Amino acid sequence: MFRSVFTVIGAVCVLAFAHVAQAAEDVHVAGKAPATVVFLNPGFSNEPFWVGYSDFMQAAADDLGMHLQIIYGERNPPQLLAKARSVLARDKQPDYLIFVNEMYTAPELLRLFADSPIKLFTLHSTLTPEQQQRIGGPREQYRNWIGSLIPNDEQAGYWMAKALIAKLQGKPGSLLAFGGVRFTPSSSLREDGLRRALQEHPEIKLQQLLYGEWRRQRAYEQAQLMLPRYPEVQLVWSANDEMAFGVMRAAQELGKQPGKDIYLAALNNSDEVLQARIDGKVSALVGGHFTLGGWAMVMLHDYHAGLDFAARGGKERVDQLFSLLDVKQAAHLRQRLKVPGYGLDFRQFSAVYHPQIKDYGFSIKPLLQ
Repeated sequence: MFRSVFTVIGAVCVLAFAHVAQAAEDVHVAGKAPATVVFLNPGFSNEPFWVGYSDFMQAAADDLGMHLQIIYGERNPPQLLAKARSVLARDKQPDYLIFVNEMYTAPELLRLFADSPIKLFTLHSTLTPEQQQRIGGPREQYRNWIGSLIPNDEQAGYWMAKALIAKLQGKPGSLLAFGGVRFTPSSSLREDGLRRALQEHPEIKLQQLLYGEWRRQRAYEQAQLMLPRYPEVQLVWSANDEMAFGVMRAAQELGKQPGKDIYLAALNNSDEVLQARIDGKVSALVGGHFTLGGWAMVMLHDYHAGLDFAARGGKERVDQLFSLLDVKQAAHLRQRLKVPGYGLDFRQFSAVYHPQIKDYGFSIKPLLQ
């Protein structure tokens, strides 16, 4: 009888200890309190790419128990800066502010929040090397600027161009290119990748680089003028999917068949572009950077819990988030993006839950498996 009593008492003690241990872990995970984050999204509030980008961030925030607010800049830098000032003026400020160096607005945002207790994080595109020569990097002149996360944009531009050029099987050809906004690091880096590929292929002539400003209609109007001017063009490189679709429309109106008479490269992962890759209308597709915001939330979650992300890959990360997608991968990703929460548990990427992580090594691979 006494043995049974002791057995029960022992079991209760084990359960109690386990409960205390779990409670201690929860306190550690939570840090001071759940992190509050504001993301200054530079895009339009109805822009498919930036809305999807925010959705992935929100999925991460939900899994990690973080509070996230998205504020859209509507592709209007003065409006975005005005909204940033309204965040600064709040009685209850967020723990973290995430922003993008779109139209080179990051230095102004750093100056604006210089004396604020809010921790700052640059995402998607950070300060250019020229800007950093004047301002410095994270945790230098601006101590509350704690880090950055950007994708391999130059590599993406290079892969797109190489895949396009391969369609000609070594034959000479002409290429037309559509960049995004002229003063945007993401577009500039992708253009650098294009130029690197062209240097390796002197048989390919770049007829013209135009700036479609990421917009389908603008690229369509530009292509209406350029395609008749350069009827020999077989390759079209576009820094995003919207511009590629604008060019595709203009080409089709001229009787050209995408994937046969003219080859298009695009970047992004909208349902429309994934389907176009599956159908062969887009011949080269790079995607994956829509996940950036979700990975940034993992980094800030760990930082808030006392685990500095700088110890796991550095304070300024350039991760291999882009991937050249074949037809099979495009089909898989298209279905995966329709799954609630993307079928991911973001805690598996956190060092709080998995302290053995030495380097985050973020990528699109979890969504392609």
